[in-house]
Amino acid sequence: MGSEVRNLRLRTGIRVPCLVHGNAVAKPVLLLHPWGESRRSFDRLIPLLTGYKIYAPDLRGQGAADKPEDGYSLAEQADDAAAILDALNVASAAVVGSSSGGYVAQQLAVVRPEKVAALVLVGAPLSLRGRRAFADDVDRLTDPLDEGWVRDSLSWFPLLHDVPQWFLEDRVRDGLRMPAHAWKAILNGLCEATPPTESGTIQAPTLILWGAHDSLLPRSDQETLAARIPGSLLKVYPDVAHMVLWEVPERVADDAAAFVCSLG
Repeated sequence: MGSEVRNLRLRTGIRVPCLVHGNAVAKPVLLLHPWGESRRSFDRLIPLLTGYKIYAPDLRGQGAADKPEDGYSLAEQADDAAAILDALNVASAAVVGSSSGGYVAQQLAVVRPEKVAALVLVGAPLSLRGRRAFADDVDRLTDPLDEGWVRDSLSWFPLLHDVPQWFLEDRVRDGLRMPAHAWKAILNGLCEATPPTESGTIQAPTLILWGAHDSLLPRSDQETLAARIPGSLLKVYPDVAHMVLWEVPERVADDAAAFVCSLG
């Protein structure tokens, strides 16, 4: 089972690194990380997704990807995701989106349905329209970012499970690698967009994983999201908060693999 990082030049005009892991002939799975993180947020998940060809890119403005001044609307973020699959010569993949990465995944499934063989939404929103409680903090950011601010930002979403300290330190490093304009532009692009399930219909088989103690995304929104995606399955983790991937990667791996496998 091989693993390498490929540097991809996308038709959208940027370069992004992408971890490629697994058997070349296995089913492809594209992992989309949240705002403020990088492909390394999947470091605890990837070893558990055996039997798949995993593609985990750093997305525009984050990680080691290019960080241009523009291109951060939700539509452009989804187009980057499609361009990543194009650059990899992957016709379609199961797409796993964590938190806001799941919002990008929904947009991709609406506008480029042929690219999405299945969808796994992990703590993903129905809508991000409007102004978040932490938006004022983000608006005040300047370069270089203050490490204390990045560390404090991790507490926006309380954790109910122990998360390894090395993993949390990696998320701090992710945040510090982002310039202030990327923090602002990505959040604005997400919050200014029409929610994907209001602009179109998702036809891909979809699994929704949500933590019952999520203080950001109410259960009613998750039930609405499930109702808007024909045939989708909502699975609730009763003892988990918003950061589902951080808290219970083993459960995410088991449920995502079983779901994708069930589709044949």
